Amino acid sequence: MLAKILTAALLLVFFAVMIAIGVYCRRHATDVNGFVLGGRNVGPWLTAFAFGTSYFSAVVFVGYAGQFGWNFGLASTWIGLGNAFIGSLLAWSVLGRRTRVMTQHLESKTMPDFFGKRYGSNTLKVAASVIVFVFLIPYTASLYNGLSSLFNIAFNIPYWVVIVVMAALTGIYVIFGGYMATAINDFIQGIIMLGGIVAVVAAVLNANGGLTAAASSLSQIPSPYVETEGMQGAFAAFFGTQPFYLLIVVLLTSLGTWGLPQMVGKFYSIKNEDAIKKGTVISTVFAIVVSGGCYFIGSFGRLYDSPALSENGKIIYDRIVPHMLSSLPAALIAIVMVLVLSASMSTLSSLVLTSASTLTLDVIAPASRKEMSDKKKLLIVRIFVVFFIVVSTVIAILKDTFNFSMIAQMMGVSWGALAGSFLAPFLYGLYWKRTTKAACAASFIFGSGLMIAQMLISLGVFTPSGAFLSLVFRNSLYSGVVAMVGGLIIVPVVSLLSKKPDKATVDGMFSCYDKKVTVETTKSLGD
Repeated sequence: MLAKILTAALLLVFFAVMIAIGVYCRRHATDVNGFVLGGRNVGPWLTAFAFGTSYFSAVVFVGYAGQFGWNFGLASTWIGLGNAFIGSLLAWSVLGRRTRVMTQHLESKTMPDFFGKRYGSNTLKVAASVIVFVFLIPYTASLYNGLSSLFNIAFNIPYWVVIVVMAALTGIYVIFGGYMATAINDFIQGIIMLGGIVAVVAAVLNANGGLTAAASSLSQIPSPYVETEGMQGAFAAFFGTQPFYLLIVVLLTSLGTWGLPQMVGKFYSIKNEDAIKKGTVISTVFAIVVSGGCYFIGSFGRLYDSPALSENGKIIYDRIVPHMLSSLPAALIAIVMVLVLSASMSTLSSLVLTSASTLTLDVIAPASRKEMSDKKKLLIVRIFVVFFIVVSTVIAILKDTFNFSMIAQMMGVSWGALAGSFLAPFLYGLYWKRTTKAACAASFIFGSGLMIAQMLISLGVFTPSGAFLSLVFRNSLYSGVVAMVGGLIIVPVVSLLSKKPDKATVDGMFSCYDKKVTVETTKSLGD
Protein backbone atom coordinates (compact mmCIF):
# COMPACT_ATOMS: atom_id res chain seq x y z
CA MET A 1 0.00 0.00 0.00
CA LEU A 2 2.81 2.40 0.91
CA ALA A 3 4.51 1.73 -2.43
CA LYS A 4 1.29 2.58 -4.27
CA ILE A 5 0.79 5.85 -2.38
CA LEU A 6 4.40 6.99 -2.82
CA THR A 7 4.47 6.03 -6.49
CA ALA A 8 1.15 7.76 -7.21
CA ALA A 9 2.30 10.95 -5.44
CA LEU A 10 5.63 11.05 -7.31
CA LEU A 11 3.96 10.37 -10.64
CA LEU A 12 1.42 13.18 -10.14
CA VAL A 13 4.19 15.66 -9.34
CA PHE A 14 6.24 14.38 -12.27
CA PHE A 15 3.37 14.73 -14.75
CA ALA A 16 2.44 18.19 -13.48
CA VAL A 17 6.02 19.45 -13.95
CA MET A 18 6.23 18.00 -17.48
CA ILE A 19 3.03 19.74 -18.59
CA ALA A 20 3.97 23.03 -16.91
CA ILE A 21 7.27 23.09 -18.79
CA GLY A 22 5.47 22.43 -22.07
CA VAL A 23 3.15 25.38 -21.50
CA TYR A 24 6.05 27.59 -20.38
CA CYS A 25 8.05 26.82 -23.53
CA ARG A 26 5.33 27.93 -25.93
CA ARG A 27 7.23 31.19 -26.50
CA HIS A 28 10.14 29.21 -27.95
CA ALA A 29 7.87 27.34 -30.38
CA THR A 30 6.30 30.13 -32.40
CA ASP A 31 8.01 29.16 -35.68
CA VAL A 32 9.40 26.01 -37.29
CA ASN A 33 13.02 26.78 -36.40
CA GLY A 34 12.10 27.29 -32.75
CA PHE A 35 9.77 24.28 -32.58
CA VAL A 36 12.12 21.83 -34.31
CA LEU A 37 15.58 23.11 -33.32
CA GLY A 38 15.05 25.41 -30.34
CA GLY A 39 16.37 28.31 -32.45
CA ARG A 40 19.81 26.59 -32.64
CA ASN A 41 20.51 28.20 -29.31
CA VAL A 42 20.43 25.31 -26.82
CA GLY A 43 23.13 25.13 -24.15
CA PRO A 44 25.46 22.23 -23.27
CA TRP A 45 23.57 20.81 -20.29
CA LEU A 46 20.22 20.66 -22.05
CA THR A 47 21.73 19.25 -25.26
CA ALA A 48 23.86 16.65 -23.46
CA PHE A 49 20.95 15.44 -21.34
CA ALA A 50 18.64 15.45 -24.38
CA PHE A 51 21.19 13.28 -26.20
CA GLY A 52 21.54 10.91 -23.25
CA THR A 53 17.86 10.54 -22.43
CA SER A 54 17.02 9.97 -26.12
CA TYR A 55 19.71 7.28 -26.16
CA PHE A 56 18.63 5.34 -23.08
CA SER A 57 14.98 4.42 -22.78
CA ALA A 58 13.05 1.82 -20.80
CA VAL A 59 14.11 -0.64 -23.51
CA VAL A 60 17.66 -0.40 -22.15
CA PHE A 61 16.73 -0.41 -18.45
CA VAL A 62 14.17 -3.22 -18.63
CA GLY A 63 14.82 -5.17 -21.83
CA TYR A 64 18.48 -4.94 -22.82
CA ALA A 65 19.84 -4.84 -19.27
CA GLY A 66 17.88 -7.98 -18.42
CA GLN A 67 18.64 -9.82 -21.65
CA PHE A 68 22.35 -9.10 -21.96
CA GLY A 69 22.99 -9.18 -18.23
CA TRP A 70 21.50 -12.68 -18.23
CA ASN A 71 23.55 -13.72 -21.28
CA PHE A 72 26.92 -12.14 -20.48
CA GLY A 73 27.02 -11.63 -16.70
CA LEU A 74 29.27 -8.85 -15.39
CA ALA A 75 30.84 -8.43 -18.84
CA SER A 76 27.58 -6.82 -20.00
CA THR A 77 28.89 -3.65 -18.31
CA TRP A 78 31.16 -3.33 -21.36
CA ILE A 79 28.03 -2.46 -23.35
CA GLY A 80 27.39 0.52 -21.11
CA LEU A 81 31.01 1.65 -21.37
CA GLY A 82 30.88 1.25 -25.16
CA ASN A 83 27.75 3.41 -25.20
CA ALA A 84 29.61 6.04 -23.18
CA PHE A 85 32.91 6.17 -25.07
CA ILE A 86 31.87 5.23 -28.62
CA GLY A 87 28.21 6.22 -28.67
CA SER A 88 28.67 9.47 -26.71
CA LEU A 89 32.28 10.71 -26.37
CA LEU A 90 33.43 9.73 -29.86
CA ALA A 91 30.11 10.68 -31.48
CA TRP A 92 30.27 14.18 -30.01
CA SER A 93 33.95 14.57 -30.88
CA VAL A 94 33.62 13.38 -34.49
CA LEU A 95 30.14 14.62 -35.44
CA GLY A 96 29.21 17.45 -33.07
CA ARG A 97 31.07 20.48 -34.43
CA ARG A 98 30.93 19.58 -38.12
CA THR A 99 27.23 18.71 -37.97
CA ARG A 100 26.38 22.02 -36.29
CA VAL A 101 28.42 24.09 -38.77
CA MET A 102 27.43 22.42 -42.03
CA THR A 103 23.71 21.98 -41.26
CA GLN A 104 23.43 25.67 -40.44
CA HIS A 105 25.37 26.57 -43.59
CA LEU A 106 23.05 24.40 -45.71
CA GLU A 107 19.98 25.62 -43.75
CA SER A 108 19.13 21.99 -43.05
CA LYS A 109 16.68 21.19 -40.24
CA THR A 110 16.51 17.39 -40.55
CA MET A 111 18.77 14.52 -41.56
CA PRO A 112 16.87 13.76 -44.81
CA ASP A 113 17.11 17.47 -45.68
CA PHE A 114 20.88 17.26 -45.14
CA PHE A 115 21.14 14.36 -47.59
CA GLY A 116 19.03 16.25 -50.13
CA LYS A 117 21.15 19.41 -49.98
CA ARG A 118 24.56 17.82 -49.45
CA TYR A 119 24.15 15.48 -52.43
CA GLY A 120 21.90 17.73 -54.53
CA SER A 121 19.08 15.23 -54.79
CA ASN A 122 15.45 15.63 -53.82
CA THR A 123 15.01 11.90 -54.45
CA LEU A 124 17.51 11.08 -51.70
CA LYS A 125 15.70 13.43 -49.34
CA VAL A 126 12.36 11.73 -49.95
CA ALA A 127 13.95 8.25 -49.75
CA ALA A 128 15.56 9.11 -46.39
CA SER A 129 12.22 10.46 -45.15
CA VAL A 130 10.49 7.20 -46.12
CA ILE A 131 13.14 5.17 -44.26
CA VAL A 132 12.65 7.36 -41.18
CA PHE A 133 8.87 7.04 -41.43
CA VAL A 134 8.89 3.25 -41.89
CA PHE A 135 11.43 2.37 -39.23
CA LEU A 136 10.91 4.98 -36.51
CA ILE A 137 7.28 4.02 -35.84
CA PRO A 138 8.01 0.44 -34.67
CA TYR A 139 11.08 1.75 -32.84
CA THR A 140 8.80 4.25 -31.07
CA ALA A 141 6.32 1.52 -30.18
CA SER A 142 9.10 -0.57 -28.63
CA LEU A 143 9.60 2.09 -25.94
CA TYR A 144 6.58 0.75 -24.09
CA ASN A 145 8.18 -2.71 -23.73
CA GLY A 146 8.63 -3.75 -20.13
CA LEU A 147 6.41 -1.04 -18.67
CA SER A 148 3.64 -3.49 -17.82
CA SER A 149 5.99 -5.76 -15.84
CA LEU A 150 7.29 -2.84 -13.81
CA PHE A 151 3.92 -1.26 -13.15
CA ASN A 152 2.54 -4.56 -11.93
CA ILE A 153 4.96 -4.19 -9.01
CA ALA A 154 3.16 -1.11 -7.71
CA PHE A 155 -0.23 -1.01 -9.47
CA ASN A 156 -2.70 -3.59 -10.66
CA ILE A 157 -3.89 -1.62 -13.68
CA PRO A 158 -4.23 -2.65 -17.35
CA TYR A 159 -1.13 -2.22 -19.49
CA TRP A 160 -2.98 -0.18 -22.11
CA VAL A 161 -3.84 2.47 -19.48
CA VAL A 162 -0.14 2.98 -18.72
CA ILE A 163 0.64 3.32 -22.43
CA VAL A 164 -2.17 5.79 -23.13
CA VAL A 165 -1.37 8.02 -20.13
CA MET A 166 2.33 8.14 -20.95
CA ALA A 167 1.69 8.85 -24.64
CA ALA A 168 -0.90 11.56 -23.94
CA LEU A 169 1.28 13.45 -21.47
CA THR A 170 4.31 13.27 -23.77
CA GLY A 171 2.17 14.58 -26.63
CA ILE A 172 0.93 17.52 -24.57
CA TYR A 173 4.33 18.95 -23.70
CA VAL A 174 5.81 18.30 -27.16
CA ILE A 175 2.87 19.93 -28.94
CA PHE A 176 2.98 22.97 -26.68
CA GLY A 177 6.70 23.58 -26.39
CA GLY A 178 8.44 21.66 -29.18
CA TYR A 179 12.17 20.99 -28.94
CA MET A 180 12.83 23.37 -26.07
CA ALA A 181 10.14 21.77 -23.89
CA THR A 182 11.56 18.38 -24.80
CA ALA A 183 15.10 19.49 -23.92
CA ILE A 184 14.13 20.98 -20.53
CA ASN A 185 12.02 17.95 -19.65
CA ASP A 186 14.88 15.70 -20.79
CA PHE A 187 17.16 17.53 -18.36
CA ILE A 188 14.79 16.92 -15.45
CA GLN A 189 14.15 13.35 -16.53
CA GLY A 190 17.90 12.83 -16.87
CA ILE A 191 18.49 13.92 -13.27
CA ILE A 192 15.81 11.43 -12.16
CA MET A 193 17.50 8.71 -14.20
CA LEU A 194 20.93 9.46 -12.69
CA GLY A 195 19.66 9.43 -9.11
CA GLY A 196 17.47 6.40 -9.69
CA ILE A 197 20.22 4.28 -11.28
CA VAL A 198 22.68 5.05 -8.46
CA ALA A 199 20.06 4.15 -5.85
CA VAL A 200 19.10 0.90 -7.58
CA VAL A 201 22.74 -0.19 -8.03
CA ALA A 202 23.34 0.38 -4.30
CA ALA A 203 20.16 -1.52 -3.37
CA VAL A 204 20.94 -4.53 -5.61
CA LEU A 205 24.49 -4.82 -4.27
CA ASN A 206 23.29 -4.43 -0.69
CA ALA A 207 20.69 -7.17 -1.18
CA ASN A 208 23.43 -9.54 -2.35
CA GLY A 209 25.99 -8.82 0.36
CA GLY A 210 28.04 -6.24 -1.51
CA LEU A 211 29.99 -6.28 -4.78
CA THR A 212 32.49 -8.98 -3.79
CA ALA A 213 29.84 -11.37 -2.47
CA ALA A 214 27.54 -10.76 -5.45
CA ALA A 215 30.36 -11.36 -7.96
CA SER A 216 31.40 -14.49 -6.06
CA SER A 217 27.84 -15.87 -6.19
CA LEU A 218 27.68 -15.10 -9.90
CA SER A 219 30.97 -16.91 -10.52
CA GLN A 220 29.51 -20.15 -9.14
CA ILE A 221 27.02 -20.42 -12.01
CA PRO A 222 28.36 -22.57 -14.90
CA SER A 223 28.02 -21.25 -18.44
CA PRO A 224 25.39 -22.92 -20.67
CA TYR A 225 26.77 -21.36 -23.87
CA VAL A 226 28.85 -23.19 -26.48
CA GLU A 227 31.76 -20.74 -26.33
CA THR A 228 32.32 -21.29 -22.60
CA GLU A 229 30.14 -24.34 -21.91
CA GLY A 230 30.50 -25.66 -18.38
CA MET A 231 33.13 -23.06 -17.52
CA GLN A 232 32.99 -22.03 -13.86
CA GLY A 233 33.16 -18.29 -13.34
CA ALA A 234 32.21 -17.32 -16.91
CA PHE A 235 29.46 -14.93 -15.72
CA ALA A 236 32.04 -13.02 -13.67
CA ALA A 237 34.79 -13.19 -16.32
CA PHE A 238 36.32 -10.12 -17.99
CA PHE A 239 34.76 -10.82 -21.42
CA GLY A 240 31.89 -12.94 -20.19
CA THR A 241 30.33 -16.05 -21.68
CA GLN A 242 30.17 -15.07 -25.38
CA PRO A 243 32.95 -12.58 -26.26
CA PHE A 244 32.17 -12.26 -29.99
CA TYR A 245 28.45 -11.78 -29.42
CA LEU A 246 29.30 -9.19 -26.75
CA LEU A 247 31.39 -7.27 -29.30
CA ILE A 248 28.47 -7.30 -31.76
CA VAL A 249 26.12 -5.83 -29.12
CA VAL A 250 28.65 -3.15 -28.16
CA LEU A 251 29.10 -2.11 -31.80
CA LEU A 252 25.39 -1.99 -32.64
CA THR A 253 24.29 -0.08 -29.54
CA SER A 254 27.29 2.29 -29.59
CA LEU A 255 28.19 3.00 -33.22
CA GLY A 256 24.51 2.98 -34.16
CA THR A 257 23.87 6.38 -32.55
CA TRP A 258 26.02 8.00 -35.25
CA GLY A 259 23.35 7.30 -37.84
CA LEU A 260 20.10 7.76 -35.90
CA PRO A 261 18.28 10.98 -36.91
CA GLN A 262 16.87 11.61 -33.41
CA MET A 263 20.42 11.47 -31.98
CA VAL A 264 22.33 13.40 -34.65
CA GLY A 265 19.59 16.03 -34.63
CA LYS A 266 20.74 17.13 -31.18
CA PHE A 267 23.91 18.55 -32.76
CA TYR A 268 21.84 20.74 -35.10
CA SER A 269 20.53 22.83 -32.21
CA ILE A 270 23.54 23.26 -29.92
CA LYS A 271 24.51 26.86 -29.19
CA ASN A 272 28.24 27.28 -29.83
CA GLU A 273 31.75 25.80 -29.68
CA ASP A 274 32.00 26.07 -25.92
CA ALA A 275 28.68 24.26 -25.56
CA ILE A 276 29.97 21.40 -27.72
CA LYS A 277 33.08 20.97 -25.54
CA LYS A 278 31.08 20.96 -22.31
CA GLY A 279 28.32 18.83 -23.80
CA THR A 280 30.83 16.16 -24.82
CA VAL A 281 31.99 15.71 -21.22
CA ILE A 282 28.50 15.90 -19.71
CA SER A 283 27.04 13.43 -22.20
CA THR A 284 29.86 10.93 -21.62
CA VAL A 285 29.56 11.05 -17.83
CA PHE A 286 25.77 10.69 -18.12
CA ALA A 287 26.19 7.59 -20.30
CA ILE A 288 28.74 6.01 -17.96
CA VAL A 289 26.36 6.32 -15.01
CA VAL A 290 23.05 5.52 -16.72
CA SER A 291 24.01 2.95 -19.35
CA GLY A 292 26.85 1.45 -17.32
CA GLY A 293 24.57 1.31 -14.29
CA CYS A 294 21.71 -0.34 -16.22
CA TYR A 295 23.85 -3.15 -17.59
CA PHE A 296 25.68 -3.54 -14.28
CA ILE A 297 22.33 -4.08 -12.52
CA GLY A 298 21.21 -6.56 -15.18
CA SER A 299 24.42 -8.55 -14.85
CA PHE A 300 23.19 -9.93 -11.51
CA GLY A 301 19.90 -11.19 -12.97
CA ARG A 302 20.84 -14.88 -12.63
CA LEU A 303 21.09 -14.44 -8.86
CA TYR A 304 17.32 -13.87 -8.93
CA ASP A 305 16.46 -16.92 -11.08
CA SER A 306 12.84 -17.93 -10.59
CA PRO A 307 10.08 -19.91 -12.38
CA ALA A 308 8.29 -16.55 -12.74
CA LEU A 309 10.91 -15.51 -15.33
CA SER A 310 10.06 -18.38 -17.69
CA GLU A 311 7.20 -19.16 -20.01
CA ASN A 312 7.01 -22.51 -21.82
CA GLY A 313 10.61 -23.14 -20.80
CA LYS A 314 11.85 -19.89 -22.34
CA ILE A 315 13.24 -16.93 -20.37
CA ILE A 316 11.18 -13.74 -20.75
CA TYR A 317 13.90 -11.10 -20.57
CA ASP A 318 11.54 -8.18 -19.88
CA ARG A 319 10.63 -9.82 -16.57
CA ILE A 320 14.17 -10.10 -15.19
CA VAL A 321 14.79 -6.52 -14.01
CA PRO A 322 11.22 -6.01 -12.67
CA HIS A 323 11.59 -9.29 -10.73
CA MET A 324 14.92 -8.09 -9.31
CA LEU A 325 13.36 -4.82 -8.18
CA SER A 326 10.17 -6.29 -6.71
CA SER A 327 11.77 -6.76 -3.28
CA LEU A 328 13.08 -3.20 -3.01
CA PRO A 329 11.77 -0.75 -0.36
CA ALA A 330 8.56 1.12 -1.23
CA ALA A 331 10.33 4.48 -1.68
CA LEU A 332 12.83 2.99 -4.10
CA ILE A 333 10.10 1.26 -6.13
CA ALA A 334 8.41 4.65 -6.48
CA ILE A 335 11.66 6.18 -7.74
CA VAL A 336 12.12 3.31 -10.20
CA MET A 337 8.63 3.87 -11.62
CA VAL A 338 9.41 7.53 -12.28
CA LEU A 339 12.86 6.59 -13.62
CA VAL A 340 11.41 4.21 -16.21
CA LEU A 341 8.70 6.65 -17.25
CA SER A 342 11.35 9.37 -17.55
CA ALA A 343 13.49 7.16 -19.77
CA SER A 344 10.53 6.23 -21.98
CA MET A 345 8.94 9.68 -22.27
CA SER A 346 12.22 11.42 -23.09
CA THR A 347 12.99 9.01 -25.93
CA LEU A 348 9.38 9.03 -27.14
CA SER A 349 9.32 12.84 -27.36
CA SER A 350 12.55 12.87 -29.36
CA LEU A 351 11.37 10.19 -31.78
CA VAL A 352 7.95 11.69 -32.52
CA LEU A 353 9.44 15.18 -32.97
CA THR A 354 12.01 13.77 -35.40
CA SER A 355 9.39 11.79 -37.33
CA ALA A 356 6.88 14.63 -37.52
CA SER A 357 9.38 17.31 -38.56
CA THR A 358 10.95 15.04 -41.20
CA LEU A 359 7.65 14.09 -42.80
CA THR A 360 6.39 17.69 -42.80
CA LEU A 361 9.50 19.57 -43.89
CA ASP A 362 10.95 16.99 -46.28
CA VAL A 363 7.87 15.43 -47.88
CA ILE A 364 4.63 17.37 -47.30
CA ALA A 365 5.94 20.94 -47.68
CA PRO A 366 7.99 20.31 -50.87
CA ALA A 367 5.05 18.43 -52.43
CA SER A 368 2.68 21.35 -51.85
CA ARG A 369 1.76 23.26 -55.00
CA LYS A 370 1.74 26.57 -53.14
CA GLU A 371 4.50 27.95 -50.97
CA MET A 372 3.63 26.85 -47.46
CA SER A 373 3.77 29.48 -44.72
CA ASP A 374 5.82 28.91 -41.60
CA LYS A 375 2.63 28.94 -39.53
CA LYS A 376 1.06 26.20 -41.65
CA LYS A 377 4.23 24.06 -41.48
CA LEU A 378 4.19 24.40 -37.71
CA LEU A 379 0.55 23.31 -37.56
CA ILE A 380 1.26 20.25 -39.74
CA VAL A 381 4.28 19.27 -37.61
CA ARG A 382 2.06 19.37 -34.51
CA ILE A 383 -0.61 17.30 -36.25
CA PHE A 384 1.97 14.67 -37.16
CA VAL A 385 3.29 14.63 -33.59
CA VAL A 386 -0.21 13.53 -32.57
CA PHE A 387 -0.35 11.07 -35.48
CA PHE A 388 2.94 9.36 -34.61
CA ILE A 389 2.08 9.12 -30.92
CA VAL A 390 -1.34 7.60 -31.68
CA VAL A 391 0.07 5.10 -34.20
CA SER A 392 2.90 3.97 -31.92
CA THR A 393 0.45 3.63 -29.02
CA VAL A 394 -1.94 1.51 -31.07
CA ILE A 395 0.92 -0.71 -32.29
CA ALA A 396 2.18 -1.22 -28.73
CA ILE A 397 -1.31 -2.17 -27.49
CA LEU A 398 -1.94 -4.51 -30.44
CA LYS A 399 1.43 -6.18 -29.94
CA ASP A 400 0.70 -6.79 -26.27
CA THR A 401 -2.91 -7.89 -26.84
CA PHE A 402 -2.50 -10.13 -29.89
CA ASN A 403 1.25 -10.86 -29.69
CA PHE A 404 1.87 -9.84 -33.31
CA SER A 405 5.26 -11.35 -34.16
CA MET A 406 5.75 -9.12 -37.21
CA ILE A 407 5.62 -5.99 -35.05
CA ALA A 408 8.15 -7.47 -32.65
CA GLN A 409 10.50 -8.29 -35.54
CA MET A 410 10.08 -4.79 -37.01
CA MET A 411 11.17 -3.32 -33.70
CA GLY A 412 14.29 -5.45 -33.76
CA VAL A 413 15.40 -4.29 -37.21
CA SER A 414 14.53 -0.58 -36.85
CA TRP A 415 17.79 0.47 -35.20
CA GLY A 416 19.94 -1.46 -37.70
CA ALA A 417 18.03 -0.16 -40.73
CA LEU A 418 18.28 3.50 -39.70
CA ALA A 419 21.92 3.38 -38.64
CA GLY A 420 22.91 1.10 -41.52
CA SER A 421 21.32 3.41 -44.09
CA PHE A 422 22.40 6.79 -42.71
CA LEU A 423 25.65 6.45 -40.76
CA ALA A 424 28.14 6.19 -43.64
CA PRO A 425 26.73 8.83 -46.04
CA PHE A 426 26.26 11.28 -43.16
CA LEU A 427 29.76 10.78 -41.73
CA TYR A 428 31.56 10.86 -45.08
CA GLY A 429 29.35 13.73 -46.20
CA LEU A 430 30.68 15.88 -43.37
CA TYR A 431 34.35 15.06 -43.98
CA TRP A 432 34.98 13.96 -47.57
CA LYS A 433 34.23 16.14 -50.60
CA ARG A 434 34.44 13.16 -52.95
CA THR A 435 31.37 11.42 -51.45
CA THR A 436 28.77 11.03 -54.19
CA LYS A 437 25.03 10.85 -54.59
CA ALA A 438 25.31 7.29 -55.95
CA ALA A 439 27.22 6.20 -52.82
CA CYS A 440 24.54 7.68 -50.57
CA ALA A 441 21.83 5.82 -52.52
CA ALA A 442 23.82 2.59 -52.33
CA SER A 443 24.07 2.90 -48.54
CA PHE A 444 20.30 3.48 -48.26
CA ILE A 445 19.59 0.39 -50.37
CA PHE A 446 22.12 -1.84 -48.62
CA GLY A 447 21.21 -0.82 -45.04
CA SER A 448 17.44 -0.92 -45.32
CA GLY A 449 17.45 -3.88 -47.72
CA LEU A 450 19.61 -6.00 -45.44
CA MET A 451 17.39 -5.35 -42.43
CA ILE A 452 14.19 -6.04 -44.36
CA ALA A 453 15.75 -9.38 -45.33
CA GLN A 454 16.52 -9.96 -41.64
CA MET A 455 12.88 -9.35 -40.75
CA LEU A 456 11.63 -11.77 -43.43
CA ILE A 457 14.09 -14.43 -42.25
CA SER A 458 13.03 -13.92 -38.63
CA LEU A 459 9.40 -14.38 -39.69
CA GLY A 460 10.28 -17.64 -41.44
CA VAL A 461 9.56 -16.42 -44.98
CA PHE A 462 12.85 -17.91 -46.16
CA THR A 463 16.03 -19.37 -44.66
CA PRO A 464 19.58 -18.23 -45.48
CA SER A 465 21.97 -20.90 -46.78
CA GLY A 466 25.67 -21.16 -46.06
CA ALA A 467 27.71 -20.53 -42.92
CA PHE A 468 28.40 -16.86 -43.73
CA LEU A 469 24.79 -15.84 -44.38
CA SER A 470 23.62 -17.85 -41.39
CA LEU A 471 26.03 -15.84 -39.22
CA VAL A 472 25.05 -12.48 -40.76
CA PHE A 473 21.36 -13.18 -40.26
CA ARG A 474 21.72 -14.92 -36.90
CA ASN A 475 19.65 -12.07 -35.44
CA SER A 476 19.06 -8.34 -35.99
CA LEU A 477 22.12 -7.45 -33.88
CA TYR A 478 24.51 -9.24 -36.24
CA SER A 479 22.85 -7.98 -39.43
CA GLY A 480 22.62 -4.46 -37.96
CA VAL A 481 26.39 -4.36 -37.41
CA VAL A 482 26.96 -5.73 -40.94
CA ALA A 483 24.68 -2.98 -42.30
CA MET A 484 26.67 -0.23 -40.53
CA VAL A 485 30.16 -1.57 -41.25
CA GLY A 486 29.15 -2.49 -44.80
CA GLY A 487 27.96 1.07 -45.40
CA LEU A 488 31.32 2.43 -44.23
CA ILE A 489 32.98 0.31 -46.93
CA ILE A 490 30.38 0.74 -49.68
CA VAL A 491 30.24 4.55 -49.60
CA PRO A 492 33.94 5.23 -50.35
CA VAL A 493 34.12 2.42 -52.93
CA VAL A 494 31.03 3.57 -54.84
CA SER A 495 32.14 7.21 -54.54
CA LEU A 496 35.46 6.43 -56.23
CA LEU A 497 33.72 4.44 -58.97
CA SER A 498 30.95 6.96 -59.67
CA LYS A 499 30.96 10.43 -61.22
CA LYS A 500 32.65 13.13 -59.17
CA PRO A 501 30.35 15.76 -57.66
CA ASP A 502 30.62 19.30 -59.03
CA LYS A 503 33.78 20.80 -57.49
CA ALA A 504 32.49 24.35 -57.18
CA THR A 505 29.28 23.23 -55.49
CA VAL A 506 31.04 20.99 -52.98
CA ASP A 507 33.73 23.59 -52.28
CA GLY A 508 30.94 26.04 -51.50
CA MET A 509 29.43 23.62 -48.99
CA PHE A 510 32.75 22.94 -47.28
CA SER A 511 33.65 26.63 -47.21
CA CYS A 512 31.74 26.84 -43.92
CA TYR A 513 34.65 25.06 -42.26
CA ASP A 514 37.15 27.63 -43.55
CA LYS A 515 35.35 30.65 -42.18
CA LYS A 516 37.60 32.71 -39.91
CA VAL A 517 36.32 33.58 -36.44
CA THR A 518 37.81 35.69 -33.68
CA VAL A 519 37.83 34.27 -30.17
CA GLU A 520 38.95 35.46 -26.75
CA THR A 521 42.36 34.39 -25.46
CA THR A 522 40.61 32.22 -22.86
CA LYS A 523 39.48 30.02 -25.77
CA SER A 524 42.75 30.10 -27.74
CA LEU A 525 46.27 31.30 -26.91
CA GLY A 526 46.91 32.36 -30.50
CA ASP A 527 50.50 33.28 -31.40
